[in-house]
Amino acid sequence: MAGRSVVALIAIAEVIASDLTDHLERRGHDVRCAKRLWEAEPLLSAKGIDVVVVGDGVTPAEGRDLLRRFGGEGGPDFVLICRPGELVDKVLALELGAADVVESPLVVRELAARIGGLLTRRGRGTQELVVLENSTVDLRSALVMHSTGEEEQLSPGQIALLKLFLSQPRRVLTRDDIMAAAPAESADAFDRSIDSRIVRLRRKLDTESITTIRGSGYRFDPPTRTAGQEAGTTTPTENPN
Repeated sequence: MAGRSVVALIAIAEVIASDLTDHLERRGHDVRCAKRLWEAEPLLSAKGIDVVVVGDGVTPAEGRDLLRRFGGEGGPDFVLICRPGELVDKVLALELGAADVVESPLVVRELAARIGGLLTRRGRGTQELVVLENSTVDLRSALVMHSTGEEEQLSPGQIALLKLFLSQPRRVLTRDDIMAAAPAESADAFDRSIDSRIVRLRRKLDTESITTIRGSGYRFDPPTRTAGQEAGTTTPTENPN
C-alpha cells in the first residue's frame, strides 16, 4: 500500500502554516515545515515530497530558485505564494513549471483544496467526496465541510450510516436493514434509536436528501448536484436490485 502523501510548507507565516497543517493532516496527508530558506534545503533534498508550498517569507527569486532545483520531471509539484500585483513574478514562476501561483492574503481552505487537487492528479489524493445540498462530505477523513466554511467530524457510526444510504440510493431501507448494515455504536441501542440517529445525521449534513417513508423506513434521494458532477468526488452506486 502506498504511504501517505507528503506536503512541504516553506517559509509560510506561522498562523497560516498551523491552520493549513491542520486542514491537510485531517485529510490524511503528512506535513513537513521549514520556517526558513536554509531549512528547506535538506527537507527537499531528502525526496519523498509530493507538493511544495513556498510562502512569501522568501523572495520571488528565492522561490523560483527552489523550483528550478527541486521541481521538474519526477519532482514535487510547486505552489508559490506571491503578493498582489507581482504579475511578472507570477508569470515567471508558471513558465518555470510551477503547478500553481496563489496571491496573498490566503484563504486556507481554498489553498488546501488546490493542494488536494494536485495530489489527486498525482494519484496521491486521499479524498472521497460526496456533494450534498449545503455541504460536502469527505468519507475518508469523516469530515463534513459546510458551505459556510465550518467543518464537523462524523462519528464512525454516522459514516457507516451515510455509506449505507449512498450504496443504495432511492431504495427504501427498513430499520432492520439499517441495524444489520450500520449498527449503532452503543451496544444497548434499541430499534427506536434509529429515528434519532437519522435526525442527528440529517442535522449534521444539513440535508433533506434522507427522507422518512412513513411505516416503511428511510430513503436517500441524491440531490440534483451529484458527487459525480464534481472533480474528485464519488458517485453513489445504484443497486440493480
